[in-house]
This record gives sequence, C-alpha cells and structure tokens, in this order.
Amino acid sequence: MRQPDITRQKILKQSGQLFNTRGYKATSLRDITTASGLTKGAIYKHFGSKDGLEEETLLHLSRQMFDLVRGRIKEQKTAGAKLRGLFRFFETYISKPPFQGGCPLLNVAIESDDAHPRLRQQAVMALDVLYGSICTILNNGIKHGQLKSGIDVGHLSTVVIASLEGAIMMSKLRGNDSDIKRVVYHLEEIIDGIEIMK
Repeated sequence: MRQPDITRQKILKQSGQLFNTRGYKATSLRDITTASGLTKGAIYKHFGSKDGLEEETLLHLSRQMFDLVRGRIKEQKTAGAKLRGLFRFFETYISKPPFQGGCPLLNVAIESDDAHPRLRQQAVMALDVLYGSICTILNNGIKHGQLKSGIDVGHLSTVVIASLEGAIMMSKLRGNDSDIKRVVYHLEEIIDGIEIMK
C-alpha cells in the first residue's frame, strides 16, 4: 500500500472511532488531528472538507459493517440460518460491539437530518444495502423451498431492521442486552414460523 493510501486509511480509522462514539457534529477537526497525529492540511488534502471526511468515514464504516455481516451470512447454508446469523451479529452490538460506539448506521441515522443532506443520503444508501440484503435472503429462501411462499418480503425486511436497530437503541440506553435478546428471540420465532423443514 502506498503512503498516501496508508495515511488515508489512518484518518478514516481515527475519524470513524471519533464520529461513532462522539458524534459527527460534536467531533472537531482538532479532535481528529490529535487522534491521528496529522495536520489539518493533511486531512483536507485527502478529503477536501470536514463534510467530505464525514461522508467518506460513514462509507468506510458501512463497508466494514457489511463485510462483517457478509462473513456471518456466508457461513450459513439456508435462508433461515443466514437470517439468524444476521440477528446474532446485531445482538453483539451490546455485549461485544464490533465498533466502538455501537452501530454506525443507527448512530448516523439519529444524527443526520435536513441540515446535512449528503450525510443523510449516505445513511439512506447504507440502509438500502441492508434492506436489499435481507430481501435477497428471503427471496432466495422462497425460491429454493427453504421458506414458505407468500411472505411479504418488503414488510418483513422492514420489521427486521426496525426491530434490531430499535432494540440496539433501547439496550444501549438501559446499559444491558435484555431488549436486544428479546427482539432476537422474537425474530427467530418469526423465522421458525416461515421455515420449511426438510
């Protein structure tokens, strides 16, 4: 890897930890220069502006998250097992978080609003990737006779995401994993009800 690429990755890693724990707006460029040991000029050279850095960092965190999710899903052979793997991945955000600060998608969704439309657009794109992945698992499960036909794939995908992200928020607020465990148990019951046993 070339030095500019190494520097860019270092900035993304440091800013990702800061944005995901402190918030995008609460984190200053000074915080990032202190954490990375780089100058403001070096950051601007690679990202152009703080807004550009925020957007690139969210993209970086999203890619990391989806790589981890893909790893969990690929290990499984059936649609039901893939979905359970996805649920278990989100369950770890409380007991063994893969990212400092929790779920990057949830954090940016709470923070991004009409004042920062490009960051919000990046968050929507990440949400759409997750939604599309769940729809694909469900559709493939139906196609291969692993899940019952007649499932409202879009509805169930929305319920899964809203349930998992809401449970992460509740568990983080309460400081324990009771809510996420309850939601994962409930979602697994839903999958049990639509699986075709062979």
